Amino acid sequence: MKLYKYLAAGATALAISVPAQAADIVIGVPNWPSVNVTANVLKVILEDNFGLDVELQNGTNPVIFEAMDSGSMQVHSEVWLPNQSNLHDKFVKQKGTVTMNPNGVAAFQGMCVPKAAAEEHGISKISDLTDPDMAKLFDTDGDGLGEIWIGAPGWASTIVEKVRAKSYGYSETMNLKEMDETLALAEVDNAVVQGKPIVFFCYTPHHMFALHVLVILKEPEYDAAKWNVIQPTDDPDWLEKSSAPVSWDLAYLHIHYATELETSQPEVASLLSKVKLDTDTVSKMTYALVVEKQDPLEFAKKWVADNSAMVEKWLR
Repeated sequence: MKLYKYLAAGATALAISVPAQAADIVIGVPNWPSVNVTANVLKVILEDNFGLDVELQNGTNPVIFEAMDSGSMQVHSEVWLPNQSNLHDKFVKQKGTVTMNPNGVAAFQGMCVPKAAAEEHGISKISDLTDPDMAKLFDTDGDGLGEIWIGAPGWASTIVEKVRAKSYGYSETMNLKEMDETLALAEVDNAVVQGKPIVFFCYTPHHMFALHVLVILKEPEYDAAKWNVIQPTDDPDWLEKSSAPVSWDLAYLHIHYATELETSQPEVASLLSKVKLDTDTVSKMTYALVVEKQDPLEFAKKWVADNSAMVEKWLR
């Protein structure tokens, strides 16, 4: 992107200032690893095949959906459903300003402990956390309550985990920690190395299952009739009125994009509607970024080159 053009007049160069050009496509990127890698993969494909200038911008899920609605962003590369169902319902079903790629990546969500700690202390069920003596095993600050990481601030799942903690009852025996995922997983790494018990929100696709042997705490099966989660934006008494004493339903990750692209950039919209990945592929992608510390853009370039046959199918 050039900000200045220089015109030569004999031996004299005249600098003329011109405004910076806005990106052709802006992809919103929330704060978790897998969405970062898929956003970079889309950036490489769009730039290489359509000659577009694609920009990645950080943002929360609500901000990105509002931006797709207004036209200041065009793509969200990984929307978790049912986690963001309130945003999906508003902008896809009701307003029609956002469109969903139908090819979802299957995802699990729950609570995990390292296998060694689970076997040593006999913890196997999420209901075990309601036992004050069991909860104290996870007490690191000496206040008599355990600690459990329920997700990062701004994640829709973090809201749901507050509801689940209240519904199961371990909000009375455990302190619910909200913190950046990088910091939380560093605590997990340290606890595993030191052989100390730790319990935390876990999900797939994710590299954590490649790093550690984990036990997923057992829960009652998902029951839609028992899953009543109200968002804070919908009711100030959301936590009191919500209840979810069962496991998560199987989630799916979908690309969402501004419906307007179907008119302004139909070939781009067609591509975005056809992208199809799976859980194992996305997990390996995040492992490359987080564990191997590969540069997201450089990794994306190599991944696109190595998977050209797959990409070609999306482009047809």
